[in-house]
Amino acid sequence: MRIHRGPRNEKQIFLLQKHLWFDLWLFPWCTSSYLKFKKCNMARGCLCCLKYMMFLFNLIFWLCGCGLLGVGIWLSVSQGNFATFSPSFPSLSAANLVIAIGTVIMVTGFLGCLGAIKENKCLLLSFFIVLLIILLAELILVILFFVYMDKVSESAKKDLKEGMKLYNSENNIGLKNAWNIIQAEMKCCGVNDYTDWYPVLGENIVPDRCCMENSQDCGRNSTESLWKTGCYEKVMSWFDDNKHVLGSIGMCVLIMQILGMAFSMTLFQQIHRTGKKYDA
Repeated sequence: MRIHRGPRNEKQIFLLQKHLWFDLWLFPWCTSSYLKFKKCNMARGCLCCLKYMMFLFNLIFWLCGCGLLGVGIWLSVSQGNFATFSPSFPSLSAANLVIAIGTVIMVTGFLGCLGAIKENKCLLLSFFIVLLIILLAELILVILFFVYMDKVSESAKKDLKEGMKLYNSENNIGLKNAWNIIQAEMKCCGVNDYTDWYPVLGENIVPDRCCMENSQDCGRNSTESLWKTGCYEKVMSWFDDNKHVLGSIGMCVLIMQILGMAFSMTLFQQIHRTGKKYDA
């Protein structure tokens, strides 16, 4: 027996159209909007995390740079030209090197720190450029050093011997202190050996710090109780013994520079695309 259903009333037709409209258009739109919102929140969270990580690390670098700058100024004021070995480069002292390194670290950390927290494209780009210049300069210096290693070694020895002639001069107390400290700590004498001091101080006369047992005037007419190895060889041996540690430190610095460049450019590009800041 066939059952005949009559036409549906207007209310049923309206409800059916409403359900169809929700199923075919509103539900997909809501789902798509929710996924976009969730994706946007994830991107915002990642960028905020990147932003504050950059701020934190650059703040630490800035504080380290301030500390190095303070130590360098203290050395320059209290010790004068402390640890100045080379007469050809009188400004190449320990104090000036520490001041220069501290200044570079402090300026770089300031650019990265302020650029990250303020989401300033100009500062972020400046931070990237400064890191790139430092990285290129480091690579060029390392390549030139290994290419001209023999010439650099001979020039360094010659310059150090020229600097020894200023050992007893009144205006180079820093050089005298530097030689005394390096000879006592490294247990060495002269550049190549103890005879490098003979043209400077006189025949059979060396600084007292060349003696194995330091005492007043122990360096006069004494050749048996002196350190026989030259300081240049000792310093090169120290670098060779610690090359793995120095290489590891260099790789860590390189990785940190590359990561800093990558993070700053990522934040820069995101700010440039969105044209607005991501507030935490």
